[in-house]
Amino acid sequence: MNDFLEELKRRHEMAAANAFPSTGAVNDLANNLLNWLFPEHTGHVMADPVLLEQYGHHLEQQLETLLLSMEHQLPAPARQLSAQFMKQIPGMYEDLRKDADAILHGDPAATCLYEVIRAYPGFYAVAFYRIAHILHKLKVPLLPRMITEQAHSRTGIDIHPGAVIAPWFCIDHGTGVVIGETTVIGPHVKIYQGVTLGALSVDKEMAHNKRHPTIEEHTIIYAGATILGGDTIVGHHSIIGGNVWLIKSVEPFSRIYYKAEHRLTEL
Repeated sequence: MNDFLEELKRRHEMAAANAFPSTGAVNDLANNLLNWLFPEHTGHVMADPVLLEQYGHHLEQQLETLLLSMEHQLPAPARQLSAQFMKQIPGMYEDLRKDADAILHGDPAATCLYEVIRAYPGFYAVAFYRIAHILHKLKVPLLPRMITEQAHSRTGIDIHPGAVIAPWFCIDHGTGVVIGETTVIGPHVKIYQGVTLGALSVDKEMAHNKRHPTIEEHTIIYAGATILGGDTIVGHHSIIGGNVWLIKSVEPFSRIYYKAEHRLTEL
């Protein structure tokens, strides 16, 4: 038992020396930011322009406070990174508006943008990804992954913050979607539940290589499809059918479908 307690002591000392903000505090920042941009998200409305501006400053300070607790692990001072983050929010907001519009027009069941923003898991997951992606580009450790994992736990959609995803991105239903770190997705792409954009190899030595596929613009990927490999490119305006397993590139305007090897016999 003494050896065990000594091991726990070392672990706690190491954690204290490499402190990170609590998961709850990081989740609060992401949720507060999303509600500031899209009040439909929670229904908490700030109609006063002065209040909106003040809340933006509050969000910047909230992020700075989180980063100060881990400043020795950052590539730049917490205040500088917080300011750089907020400068990119208007562009992110425009991308999310396009994403919401893509979901509205891509799903016949969607009745209005309010419904998409308030209730659709695809929008929620992509919104949290876009927040995390900015932090990832600023080389902030761990926090981006904590933010996308919040969306993952709530929606079943797992998007690595390092993926590069263009606007007008539509995830329909979404449960079981996996998008790997080096995936590149062009504009006007639509994917369904259970799609995996993954790596052919999980060798740790390939961590800094492009391991995940590129999906060009105006592509649709149906439920259960698996597309693997950093050299795999799905050409623009292609359709990848459900349950397809794809490990090589396909030309633009391709139609790839799964064909069963055996026929079912009715009794």
